[in-house]
Amino acid sequence: NFAIANGNPTQIIHPTHHPQSPLLHGGFRGTPLTVKSLESLTPKEQQAAIEQFTTAAAQTPFNLEQDSLLRIVLLRQSDRDHVLLLTMHHIIADGWSMDVLLRELVALYEAAATGKPAALPELPIQYADFAIWQRDRLQGDVLETLLNDWKQQLAGELPILQLPIDYPRSRVQSFRGAIESFTLSAELSDRLKTLAQTEGVTLFMLLLTAYNVLLHRYTGQTDILVGAPIAGRNRPEIEGLIGFFVNTLVLRTDLEGNPTFQTLLQQVRQVTWAAFDRQDLPFEKLVEALAPDRDLSYSPLFQVKFRLENAPTTSIEVPGLTLSLLSQTNPAAKLDLSLDLYETASGLVGSFEYNRDLFAPETIARMVGHFQRLLAAITASPTERIADLPMLTEAEQRQLRDWNQTQIEYDDRCFHQIFEAQVERSPDAIALIFNDQQLTYRELNRRSNQLAHHLQRLGVRPETLVALCIDRSPEMIIALLAILKAGGAYLPLDPTYPIDRLSFMLENSQAAILITNSAAPSLPVPKRINLDAWEFAGDDHNPTSRVTTDNLAYLVYTSGSTGVPKGVLVSHAGLANLTKDKIRVCQVQPDSCVLQFFSLSFDASIPEIVMALGSGAKLCLASIESLLPGTALLQLLREQAVTHITITPSALSALPLTELPALQMVLVGGEAPSADLIARWSQNRRFINAYGPTETTVNASMVPCDSGDPPTLRPSANKQLHILDRHLQPVPIGVAGELHIGGVGLARGYLDRPDLTGDRFIPNPFAPGRLYRTGDLACYRPDGRIKLLGRIDQQVKIRGFRIEPGEIEALLTQHPDVQSSAVIVHERGEKRLVAYVVSARQTSIDFRRFLREKLPEYMVPSAVILLDSLPLTPNGKIDYRSLPHPDQITRTEAIVAPRTELEKAIAAIFTDVLEVKKISITDDFFELGGHSLLATRLIAQLQQTCQLEISVADLFEAPTIAELADRITLRQTQETLLQTDSSDEREEIEI
Repeated sequence: NFAIANGNPTQIIHPTHHPQSPLLHGGFRGTPLTVKSLESLTPKEQQAAIEQFTTAAAQTPFNLEQDSLLRIVLLRQSDRDHVLLLTMHHIIADGWSMDVLLRELVALYEAAATGKPAALPELPIQYADFAIWQRDRLQGDVLETLLNDWKQQLAGELPILQLPIDYPRSRVQSFRGAIESFTLSAELSDRLKTLAQTEGVTLFMLLLTAYNVLLHRYTGQTDILVGAPIAGRNRPEIEGLIGFFVNTLVLRTDLEGNPTFQTLLQQVRQVTWAAFDRQDLPFEKLVEALAPDRDLSYSPLFQVKFRLENAPTTSIEVPGLTLSLLSQTNPAAKLDLSLDLYETASGLVGSFEYNRDLFAPETIARMVGHFQRLLAAITASPTERIADLPMLTEAEQRQLRDWNQTQIEYDDRCFHQIFEAQVERSPDAIALIFNDQQLTYRELNRRSNQLAHHLQRLGVRPETLVALCIDRSPEMIIALLAILKAGGAYLPLDPTYPIDRLSFMLENSQAAILITNSAAPSLPVPKRINLDAWEFAGDDHNPTSRVTTDNLAYLVYTSGSTGVPKGVLVSHAGLANLTKDKIRVCQVQPDSCVLQFFSLSFDASIPEIVMALGSGAKLCLASIESLLPGTALLQLLREQAVTHITITPSALSALPLTELPALQMVLVGGEAPSADLIARWSQNRRFINAYGPTETTVNASMVPCDSGDPPTLRPSANKQLHILDRHLQPVPIGVAGELHIGGVGLARGYLDRPDLTGDRFIPNPFAPGRLYRTGDLACYRPDGRIKLLGRIDQQVKIRGFRIEPGEIEALLTQHPDVQSSAVIVHERGEKRLVAYVVSARQTSIDFRRFLREKLPEYMVPSAVILLDSLPLTPNGKIDYRSLPHPDQITRTEAIVAPRTELEKAIAAIFTDVLEVKKISITDDFFELGGHSLLATRLIAQLQQTCQLEISVADLFEAPTIAELADRITLRQTQETLLQTDSSDEREEIEI
């Protein structure tokens, strides 16, 4: 078939058209053989040249009308070493065909080398015969039956498999692939085969089930679709043909209910046999019939593949020649992830083919280890439930334990005792300031002692709750210290709260005493002390009590998901640990000045107080008006030479950046700070990102950030952070799970809410004690730091896509013009994402374009609404419930009416599909609520109206009426030119 020349290195040799040529009997013409010489190159240069030729051959598009469908290049490395590159269009060949081609190529070469005639077997049919047979068969009742069976198997909402990825998913798939190969030991391979025989399944079914478990453990999804190629050669007449026979089956597995592996295996067995029974329906017919919601960033129906087959022969001996197969150097990843396994004489070998624009090589390398670990566990205990099968390697388990080694010594004293030690150390130092008032440590201690003795006379003992409802003032701190010194626990009440809320807290807590002032309204409590009318006198020495670190320190109410506040019970042990850790991490010194920014009813106020008064520093109090972000707060920071401030990112972003030479530390919490916020406020000072629920004594993590550092978490002193799946199994690096917190400082639970306490505070599966379930989604980074991904209860599902609004918020805040953002879901007929942005910019279009460059289409909000500020709760967090409905926003942009008949026609289609009344030719289809499903309807109407081929990709690139009209006009002009030009001119235009 091929004449191989040793002459001119650029000589083109045409194949002899042998009547039994494997290319001709498949119905395709031959292709010239290009001979190139590499003899003058070094081995490294030769390898680079081979990869260059391979890439060029693979990436050069085939012209199905003019080109042949097989490209062949012979590269001469030396007199004895050659590389033969074969590039075939998939329309004429599949994996089986390559084996046929190789066998026949060897036979022809051997015949040419020995001078004997080639003895290729006669073919009973041609590929064209098969094509005609397939078309004739797949009609009428046969086609209808196959389609109905598949529709029943794939009924309902088809999930999108959302594997954790390392890089943002682009709007359009890139298909740039890479391969991670691995080997299973002969011993493990034999155990797998034995298990398959014992369970009455094929090895394919067993390995597919294990693959499903791996995907389930990585995503948490229980409805998983996997594509599986099948040879399609179910007749002996077509086994020797070269052609495209392969088909793809969609295998759907239900992993709900955490079944045993054995049970799941039998389900996969049934699904697989059913799929084999309807394998004759071509995959493209199935996609056409199901018409799934198409998204250019995902493959339809399934995003992962699995294949098991016999390994190809690696070395072939022919007279005077040894042939060996070379591995692909530039694979194309048609899917997110594909697992290929091969049976060899020495055991199973495999490879993960992956999209390298989504996954880092080290991520897939870890996945290989997890798959191998799962397989070993499955063979050891097939009756184990799938959630309990160990997946992490021993090295990973050891690494997770090391990341939680945070033990340091902490004070076994209560906070008021730590404060009293500071009084002894520096009695005349200024303890707190408020406007023109100042109190030294001695005076603050004396007054709080006097009130503490009075409280003890009123019956305050350990575990006694004393409510504190008083405006910001020195008396607020005096009363807090007095309650602790008396042995009691304080209940902070914000005087600005509605009476009904304050009354609920008092009645629910059964507080015995209320410390307030004369102006406060009447509240339901047995004993009331109006501090403005109470005379500080009597005993001023430190009182004694039997309080220990196990006793209650305070009860603070937080918002409940049901709208009813819930009381969190926190002990002295957590408060003492917090005190030492805050002073250490925030580097508070006796000459520091700490601002008390938060309301006392918000737990973020606690570390402000304890790190100041526990270190001998100065606590700066101020009125609410002085703490408003803006010029008032800046003036306070400058006048009082504040060195340490704790604030929410939302409030900090509203604070103008100016010279604050005294400011040494900024700590943010409650929300994730943006990269821009970190960059602006970390210059020449310490910037700390803090995280921690009320239930863990405020801070479970405090991580210093520099410019360019993303906000991450790591466990604070004597605390542990665990990321677990729903079955309390540790997740691998990069995989999302719920963040759990253990260690010192966990609250006792919720007051009179044993059900809620039992749900949120669970037994620690790794050590004695408990864990707190935060409800926060998170994942480990390779360096051990933790990245927050959003809230479990904020997770939404739109058109089959699982979305975390927090992820979109985090990306929005990376835009240099965005000060803060919020993303929520609104329903107008169907769910849609809406983003709210605080920015000086006057248009939202740029923000959507920014997101569309970084996110797939389904994650881009349908509208971006500009606000002067985001509504905040009394605690300074974003109040999502108070965000305005999109329909309440008055349109500020002028409506530009259609200018041409074409624009009028397109506008009519836009209004019909989007169900809007008013539209401008500058309005973005996707910003008005359009998505890929609506885009398909819109394109169909446009094609019918314009009688022109238009694709969804055109709409993505030209989403406005004006842009789309320009594109259609240009295409109509090109069509007219092609129709009127001569054939020679047309060929020139095409070239």
